Amino acid sequence: MSTIHRALDAFRELYGREPQGVWSAPGRANLIGEHTDYNDGFVLPFALPHRTSVAATRRTDGRILVSTVGDDGRPQQAEPFAVADLRPGSPSGWAGYPAGVAWVLRDIGVADISAGAELVIAGNVPAGAGLSSSAALECAIALALLGLAGHEIGAGYAERAQVAEWSHQAENRFVGVPSGVLDQTASMCCTEANVLFLDVRSGAAEQVPFDAAAEGLEVLIIDTRVNHALGDSEYGDRRRGCERAAELLGVPALRDVSTEDLPGALATLPSELGPLVRHAVTENARVLDAVDLLRASKLAEVGPLLTLSHQSLRDDYRVSCVELDVAVDAALAAGALGARMMGGGFGGSAIALVSEELRPEVERQVTAAFVGRSFTQPRLFTAIPSAGAGRDQ
Repeated sequence: MSTIHRALDAFRELYGREPQGVWSAPGRANLIGEHTDYNDGFVLPFALPHRTSVAATRRTDGRILVSTVGDDGRPQQAEPFAVADLRPGSPSGWAGYPAGVAWVLRDIGVADISAGAELVIAGNVPAGAGLSSSAALECAIALALLGLAGHEIGAGYAERAQVAEWSHQAENRFVGVPSGVLDQTASMCCTEANVLFLDVRSGAAEQVPFDAAAEGLEVLIIDTRVNHALGDSEYGDRRRGCERAAELLGVPALRDVSTEDLPGALATLPSELGPLVRHAVTENARVLDAVDLLRASKLAEVGPLLTLSHQSLRDDYRVSCVELDVAVDAALAAGALGARMMGGGFGGSAIALVSEELRPEVERQVTAAFVGRSFTQPRLFTAIPSAGAGRDQ
């Protein structure tokens, strides 16, 4: 059953009537460009077919009632909260994500959400897998609250990017997760059959055609089932380290350090900051190289860039883990053209570029590599660039 129908059925069960609308937003995969977004750099994500749907109706008493549909199909309701009383950190837990979006929208005043809402959430974006389940939730909630207030979001990129930024503020300022804007922008702005080439600093974006099947290739997602949490201290440590390095180098962000400048920059930095800078600078270069290859319809040649990205994330940025390394090594040994960890790190998913004929063997060898270890078996699926967030009903 689709997430739309699950949200609808649960809403009817709870409230005995139809909602005013259903909105949804996807998770995302990032082809390449990791930990570059908060360094004002370049990213290259695409939306997944996995989505979070929100069935919603406007209230009149200023309260928001939010429920999520469990695996058993039954809604589980959080404690209701008043729009007027929202403040960062309260409520906490999973309800903090929709509450944070409501808090941002309330304060910016772009639409009147003071009447409150009834929200029922159903999703199939794997949580903790580095596939941006939180961003999908935030963006779907934002569209629902705006839509209930009569402010529907159209297809224009600028308007969608603004909603992504509001959702990003909710995650940073209300929930307290120091993430970049990549996830929300991908969820709002990606389009079917394309990757989104985004310059985070300028906001300039390009939809780059991405048709793996036309080249006999597939993008395989390997969810290691190792739950990661971006709020954990090590993610924040990496971000603060990058900010400190930029300050010492006298640049606004690590985006401003070129590959030609890199040796000199490394010579002036404390030893613990040099590897972070090396990753940020070389990863930006890899994104630009990947875009050039995609424009030239040379997707297979992107594979080695993915592998270089993983090595950099593992050795310089130090955000991989043994399960991710095993998944990447097994995929490469089975014939993948390239593979890397994806997302914030410390768990989550890897991505592998594979030929259609070798994909079953890659899946078999990755699964086999997890057997006999104290690992949960991975979840594998082929990723297809899909549509971004929108209204479904």
